[in-house]
Amino acid sequence: MGIVCSSLKGLKMNRIYDTIEPNVIDQEMLQKAVEEQGPQEEAGQLAKREGIDFKDVTELQLDFRNILKIDNLWQFANLTKLQLDNNIIEKIEALDSLVHLVWLDLSFNNIETIEGLHALVKLQDLSLYNNRISKIENMDTLQELQIFSIGNNNLTSLENVVYLRKFSKLRTLNLAGNPLCDNEQYSMFIAAHLPDLVYLDFRLVDENTRELAEIKYQYAIDELKQGEAQALAKLEEEQAKQKELDYHKLLEVVQDMSSFDMAETKLAKYNNDITQLSDTLMMLEMQTVDQLEEIIKDFERNIADLVSTFIENVQGMMAQCRDLENHHHEKLLEISINTLEKIVKSEFEEEIPDDVRMLFVDKDTIVNAVNASHDIHLLKIDNREDDIITKANSWQAVVIEEVHKNEIARNRSRVKEINQYIDHLQEELDNLESLEPVE
Repeated sequence: MGIVCSSLKGLKMNRIYDTIEPNVIDQEMLQKAVEEQGPQEEAGQLAKREGIDFKDVTELQLDFRNILKIDNLWQFANLTKLQLDNNIIEKIEALDSLVHLVWLDLSFNNIETIEGLHALVKLQDLSLYNNRISKIENMDTLQELQIFSIGNNNLTSLENVVYLRKFSKLRTLNLAGNPLCDNEQYSMFIAAHLPDLVYLDFRLVDENTRELAEIKYQYAIDELKQGEAQALAKLEEEQAKQKELDYHKLLEVVQDMSSFDMAETKLAKYNNDITQLSDTLMMLEMQTVDQLEEIIKDFERNIADLVSTFIENVQGMMAQCRDLENHHHEKLLEISINTLEKIVKSEFEEEIPDDVRMLFVDKDTIVNAVNASHDIHLLKIDNREDDIITKANSWQAVVIEEVHKNEIARNRSRVKEINQYIDHLQEELDNLESLEPVE
């Protein structure tokens, strides 16, 4: 978008604003701009004499012209690149006819609100650098957007940047110079919430930052994805309700029609509408299944990490238990041998139960008894460790299996619901077809 060049040029603008009157884009300005930017050789001069058809123009530069209001661009029906930077434009407007626009530069103006862009469905590169914008909004239709520069504005909320998640093709973003950049979590937050972003503020988003951001905001992103899935499901439901409402309105029209030929035509159209509605609902359900599949995969990874960490902690604790048992065994063996030597020399004065005294017959007997006790303790530690790990893995498998079962059940229920609804609509239409024509 030439932001660096525009920045340098923008520094000069204030010097000339005081000496030039504000302008509106009129026919004279457009004609002059097209002639200046067209070919200057003999062919270009011939074109000027014969007149240039604005419909043939694909690129237009209107920078540094002190333009206050956008107007009269409807004549450039095939324009793909428009440069309006370094003016004094206060409102984005009059762009509805530029449906082929791919590149738009509105940097270094006085724009406060993002608006008037809904018709630019092919736009890939948009610069709103150095304006007075405080909120990212009203860009829902720009699904082809790949590069977006909105640095040096008045954006204060990191949460507002989440709005850009809806642009799946966005790879380059410039926010530098906004107040939100002062937040110490800025880079991490952007990397986590826009995982497909390649460049942020003219720098490559490195994998280390991306991985740390993913870990830091893991649960927030999971909740966000869940919310997006719910919003999509709600939208699908509303669309289905609207389809049904439209369909019933059409049915009422059919019932009131007096012309049998017109009714036949309408009924055929409604049959086609029902088929299209069925295809649309099934396609939306497939999209929902794909999105939920990604969410479930993330959930499985999170559960696996949780169980893995738990097992590592258990294994570490059991290793400590074994170390303590080994230390205990060494001390017990040492005490037992010393006690045996005292008993043999009749130097042991303390009272010992008879069943314990029977062990102090000779060294082999007492060593074997202590070793047997040690083996039993180690076996119990091993068994306990195996039991905990087995239960943890079983719990993980049960939870994941339950999630998959619930999703399969949800999908089957939704498909059944769609089929029943389509059958109901088709039955109503069939009943209409069987009615006698009104004379």
